[in-house]
Amino acid sequence: MIFDPPLQPATLLRRYKRFLADVILEKTGQEVTVHCANPGKMIGVAEPESRIWVQPATNPNRKLQWSWLLTELADGHLAGIDTGVPNRIVAEALQDRRIPAFADWPDIQAEVRYGERSRIDFRLSRADGSVLWVEVKNVHLRRTGTLAEFPDSVTARGAKHLDELGTIVEGGAQAAMLYVIQRTDCDHVTVAADFDPVYAAAMARAAARGVEFYAMGTEISTEGIRLSVPYPVILPDPS
Repeated sequence: MIFDPPLQPATLLRRYKRFLADVILEKTGQEVTVHCANPGKMIGVAEPESRIWVQPATNPNRKLQWSWLLTELADGHLAGIDTGVPNRIVAEALQDRRIPAFADWPDIQAEVRYGERSRIDFRLSRADGSVLWVEVKNVHLRRTGTLAEFPDSVTARGAKHLDELGTIVEGGAQAAMLYVIQRTDCDHVTVAADFDPVYAAAMARAAARGVEFYAMGTEISTEGIRLSVPYPVILPDPS
């Protein structure tokens, strides 16, 4: 996915009300309020004075004319903070058959209704009638080494999705959770059970019911982002 319009550098002043942030545009020195498409705590990727990258809006009537997409990390690494990006780059990768676990599923549908008033991110199918349901989650929390963690705050919706995926498997179809690690300094992922023990329990329960778990890394630059290679998922202890 190419960032179009191109991103511009800025300095983060503060993030507040979850979806808003005040920044100073590097090129002009202007202070503006930008949209932050992320409901989580954003630990480690929203520190004041961080250099970030924002994108101008294409609609002149939009209330907020800038969106925050990237945060610069230590040692030249980048993190994507927009939780809508993973679905877009997964859709591209599915079309190009670049996700090894899903490469032999030719038919792709996005945003399909399932479960109790839910929508699945992707429904994959084959001519023989087999179906694979895939839910995508954005990951940008890192606290130790190269280990990414999900979630970074309580997500009752995420736990509900896991239980619904388990029900799908018990109904005879396949179901998978795909964690997209939207930062370039991690190479495996696990559950942040201390942030959300209910989600951790749901994850263990889903694995026991036959839900598959996958993770993909990302290649991120200020020009664009794409999925890279598969990474291991460390499942929680079922006990």
